[in-house]
Amino acid sequence: MTEDARSVAGNPSKVAKLVETVFSMVSSTKYGGQLLEMKHKLLALARMLKRYSRKEYLDVPWQTIVMITAALIYFVSPIDAIADFLPMIGFTDDAAVILAIWAAVSGDVDRFLAWESVRENTPFEEIGPC
Repeated sequence: MTEDARSVAGNPSKVAKLVETVFSMVSSTKYGGQLLEMKHKLLALARMLKRYSRKEYLDVPWQTIVMITAALIYFVSPIDAIADFLPMIGFTDDAAVILAIWAAVSGDVDRFLAWESVRENTPFEEIGPC
């Protein structure tokens, strides 16, 4: 998975397709309660990867980008440890992966969200941290 993530992260067109897929999946799924927190985390990770790929935000270690890419690939992959179509438990493995990556890169993501809030002229509290 790491080699796949490196390959995708180093290719702007593959990143664009991955991010578009994440945005599409997140917008078509109903999130409530704790899943809403995961939605915000997924979107923040996808935005960060997109900005990095476009060379708009480069103040992040390559390893962080690879980890984020791997997590997003896992999220969009139809092959999961637990099938996503199973009610209530289908996204459990996805959530575990996203939360683990988030914990590992949260400092980098917080810096990105602060940068993004200044760039977008949006109060930091409205877009992060989750």
